[in-house]
Amino acid sequence: MAPPGRRRLELSPAAILLGLVFLFSSTASAASAVLGVDLGTEYIKAALVKPGIPLEIVLTKDSKRKELSAVAFKPSKGGVLAAGSYPERFYGSDAAALTARFPGDVYPNLKSLLGVSSDSDVTKLYTERYPALDVTATEGRKTVSLNSGIFAEGEKSFSVEELLAMELKNVRENAKALAGKGVDIQDVVFTVPPFYTVAERRALDVAARLAGMKVLSVVSDGLAVGINYATSRTFPVVTDGGKPEINLVFDMGAGSTSATVLKFQGKQVKDVGRFNKTVQEVQVLGTGWDRTLGGDSLNAIVLDDMVSTFTAQPAAKSASLTAAKVKGHGRTAAKLWKEAEKVRQVLSANTQTSAFFEGLHEEVDLRYKLTRSKYEELTADIATRVDGPINQALEAAGIKLSEIDSIIVHGGATRTPFVQSRLESLVGKAKIRANVNSDEAAVFGAAFKAAGLSPSFRVKEIRDVDLQGYAHGIQYQFNLKNRDQKIFTPNSKLGATKDLPFQMMGEFEFTVYQALPGAGSDVVKEPILYFKSGNLTRAVTKMIDTDGCDRESFNNYVQVRLSPITGVPEISSAWVTCEGEEEAKGGGIVDGVKNLFGMGGKKDQEPLKESESASESASTSKSAKGSKASKSSKSAKSSASTSESAEASEAAKPKKTQFKSAITYDVTQQGYEKHPRKEFKRMQDRLAAFDTSDRARRAREETLNTLEAFTYRARDYLEDESFISAATKATWTSLSEKLSAASEWIYESGSDATEDVLKSKLKELKDIVDPILKRKDETTNRPDAIKQFQESIDGLKSVVPMMKENIENAAAASSSKSAEDASKSSAASTSSSDAASSSADPLADLEEGESASESVAEPAPTEAPVASIYSDEDVKFVEDALKTAEKWLEDSQTKQKKLKATDDPAFTVKDLKDQSKKLNDAVENMMIKKFRYVQQEQQQQQQQQKPKPKSKPKKKAANKKSSKKDKADSKDSPADSDSATTAETKKKRPSDAELAAALKKAGIKDDRIKLKASDSLPDEVAGEDGRPLTKLDLAEDASEADILAAIERAMGTGGKEKDGNGEGGHDEL
Repeated sequence: MAPPGRRRLELSPAAILLGLVFLFSSTASAASAVLGVDLGTEYIKAALVKPGIPLEIVLTKDSKRKELSAVAFKPSKGGVLAAGSYPERFYGSDAAALTARFPGDVYPNLKSLLGVSSDSDVTKLYTERYPALDVTATEGRKTVSLNSGIFAEGEKSFSVEELLAMELKNVRENAKALAGKGVDIQDVVFTVPPFYTVAERRALDVAARLAGMKVLSVVSDGLAVGINYATSRTFPVVTDGGKPEINLVFDMGAGSTSATVLKFQGKQVKDVGRFNKTVQEVQVLGTGWDRTLGGDSLNAIVLDDMVSTFTAQPAAKSASLTAAKVKGHGRTAAKLWKEAEKVRQVLSANTQTSAFFEGLHEEVDLRYKLTRSKYEELTADIATRVDGPINQALEAAGIKLSEIDSIIVHGGATRTPFVQSRLESLVGKAKIRANVNSDEAAVFGAAFKAAGLSPSFRVKEIRDVDLQGYAHGIQYQFNLKNRDQKIFTPNSKLGATKDLPFQMMGEFEFTVYQALPGAGSDVVKEPILYFKSGNLTRAVTKMIDTDGCDRESFNNYVQVRLSPITGVPEISSAWVTCEGEEEAKGGGIVDGVKNLFGMGGKKDQEPLKESESASESASTSKSAKGSKASKSSKSAKSSASTSESAEASEAAKPKKTQFKSAITYDVTQQGYEKHPRKEFKRMQDRLAAFDTSDRARRAREETLNTLEAFTYRARDYLEDESFISAATKATWTSLSEKLSAASEWIYESGSDATEDVLKSKLKELKDIVDPILKRKDETTNRPDAIKQFQESIDGLKSVVPMMKENIENAAAASSSKSAEDASKSSAASTSSSDAASSSADPLADLEEGESASESVAEPAPTEAPVASIYSDEDVKFVEDALKTAEKWLEDSQTKQKKLKATDDPAFTVKDLKDQSKKLNDAVENMMIKKFRYVQQEQQQQQQQQKPKPKSKPKKKAANKKSSKKDKADSKDSPADSDSATTAETKKKRPSDAELAAALKKAGIKDDRIKLKASDSLPDEVAGEDGRPLTKLDLAEDASEADILAAIERAMGTGGKEKDGNGEGGHDEL
């Protein structure tokens, strides 16, 4: 068994499977994309971030960069839908196009209704603008719902969260289409106005969860613009003495206006290990807003002027038309709102514009004209409200307007001329930032933050600090008195925590509220959380009994936190503390173990003195103990008793200790209450049923379009001569009649038919058309297919003689080789016997016996017989394949000739292709055999061309006679000395392998260059294959640079010198 600490933990198969599932899910999650959504009042914009797609705007189905915030239900022709049936849904501009026809079933600008009560001013304003919509209170809740008259009873009401979830789902589907197949999108960061309350933030979170999204964070609009501003900039580092940059974001959209003061700075923070890093910080210092100042309020002024102009006409007066009647009519109001926005947008770039309404209301026309000067007169009161959010933000931040470095404008309504003029008058034109995208800066900032929060991406580190915007407090009772305590201010940062102290001995409760502005200067304390402790009494009793806590020392604490994700206050923990007396415990477990092994306690373990070893210390200790033992027992007992009494008194002295115990608690949402699980599941199921209905509708429409297109195509077939020739007269007539009937049925009942009925109609027509088309195609393509098949047969026939010739040549070569080998063997045996008989000197035999034996023992190499590429079985296989193919073709053509053009073919083009494949397979087998044979021959040639290793010469004991003879021979034969010099030069000369290695080391990887070394070469040299070689004149001490230069010259000029036309250049050097 493995020693302790090294034992391996054996995991069960279930644990391993769970780990693999976790790994897969983590990988899949890491690979998913993230989304940033700018949830505006009039438009929704989204930006996608995924690997390979950095910060890309999600386009709508109409390829637009923003989607109109609207969803519509198209009523059916049959009136009210049956239970369980769902209408067709439209989004964006498609939904807005239905407003004039179905104003009661188009739901725009839902953002303003999130989390508000049915009796609020926001709801009343929304009802006035959209009089055709049925806005009611949600049953059992304080929020708003909208009713639709096209649903059955019990299914009419839709909450704002459900309708907004439909729009978010549509955005998510568009993002999936951009991301590509297989990419899931769940993580999202939303932008919201800084004035969004807890109820509105909670409602947005519910809508996102209904849409299948996971909220990573909720950021204010101004902070999102600031993050986008910081992505491409670097700010002064304050830790190095730099001055931060202070900017103000002025955001004026369709529904509201806000101002946010931001501080941009660089900062050095602690990094991994002992290193520091510089990060960019974007911090919100203060915010201000006007909830009703925006493009809609400007449109309302234009609409009021249109209505007053309309009612002032004599025709309208005679019809007793009043402003209330005109505004209260759904279709009329929808037309006026749409045109009022166009007029406002045109006046932003032009000095005047006009509009005409034919039969606007009760057949009375309206011709309207408006100039920019009159428009500015009408909006004079609104122009004075532009300063309000800016002053609020500066006051909340505690700075002056002169300290602002620049103003960053965002929102479509900032293009209004008088708004731009007012901003320029405040800070000057030079301080207005014109290089920031006023439409998409917020959505890009949200997407960048989403990428930073996701583990799948590494982005520039930008740390942001957001504010909640409202004050928060708690209300509770203590000593029969109502207490009110503030816990967060409007400038409290998201993620901030607060430990709330209480002095309670029993169960207690309190309410967390949010301070909202009311009418005038009043403040409304809206309850948002209710806290109630659970086991405080039991915990206090236990601490008194067990820990001996003093009753006067008890304190309770509850930690409240502003959620860093949504900014909503939440209870994170609760505990109780007290003080009690704890007896000092001597030693402990460690000291007890030491005493058990005779090591003594802490007092007995003193550090060694200098120049004192452990053995000396031990001996000193023993001698000391011996001397003490020799003392009188009385003094020893007296000393021991004194020491024991001192230690006992020290141990008996109590110590003050603080005890802490967590307590249970229950938290209930107030104001915007949490949806019961059953109700939330009901909304999810209804949205899923809508999605299923939409998919089925799209599939049915695709089938209907396919059927209609097939009828048009089949009518063209009826006039095609080749199609007519492949069909009988009866079939042609039946098809013509069925096509006419199908066309009439499509226009009469096809739009209401189910998908199954449409598929059956399509199948009925295809069963007639497809066989005729098949015969037509076979007749057209058969001649070419037969020709190709015949070519395959002829090609294989030409292979057979070559195979037979190869077999015969191999047999002849083998017999000739055998005879040659036999004659060589007999000649070698005769030569060896003659050499043996000619040695007469016995001393010579002794001296040269070893070398002679080596030469005799080495047999002459024998070559293998010449092998054939093919065998007789291969020839038979190919011939059989040819006979089978020819017979099949002959029989098939014979059968086809007996058939008519309207009959099904005896054999198809596919059959011909299958037969051709069989022949091609036979040819391929023969080619593989040939390739293997050639490959084996090349390997054998390479082995034969390899140089044999030379055996080292062995020293022999030579007598004086032989040495004298050698000297004489050397004097008489100078050629022998030259040969010795040549042998020595060859030994120094590099081999081919060494030259190739040198080329590779020099970085020359051209396969055409092959170096060969030699002592003396003529200028004209041919290689093994007969191609000319180029000679490199190099000295013995040539450097690497010299060799490279010589090769470059040879490669650049050698070919031209040998071949004037530039062809046939040298391949080897």
